[in-house]
Amino acid sequence: MSDNKQTETTRNDTAMLPAVNVIEDSNGITLTADLPGVPKDQLLLQVEADTLTIEGEITLSVPQSMDANHIEVSLPRYRRVFTLSKELDPGKVSAEFNQGVLKLRIPKAAHAQPRKVTINVA
Repeated sequence: MSDNKQTETTRNDTAMLPAVNVIEDSNGITLTADLPGVPKDQLLLQVEADTLTIEGEITLSVPQSMDANHIEVSLPRYRRVFTLSKELDPGKVSAEFNQGVLKLRIPKAAHAQPRKVTINVA
């Protein structure tokens, strides 16, 4: 799996890159992405061919009676795109989203799984 690190743009807006950890084991990979402030209904996961896209939108609201003097989060959108290796099975991706942390599990394809070879006696 590789990260497409070009500038991420969507709907003519630049997006923040969420922090992501990728851990591989013998059965596949586990990807965790930090998406603070993104509600579940504003989270989009898409797998198309060998491309995984994670997008999330934050609602940044300031009450009408107040003015923001300092804003550190100036982009209301997260976006990250990954290219999945041929060893992974994009049809079996599972996802959990809890308190702003997205956890994806992508298993290895059957052809990439370790398998035991039977030894015949001649």
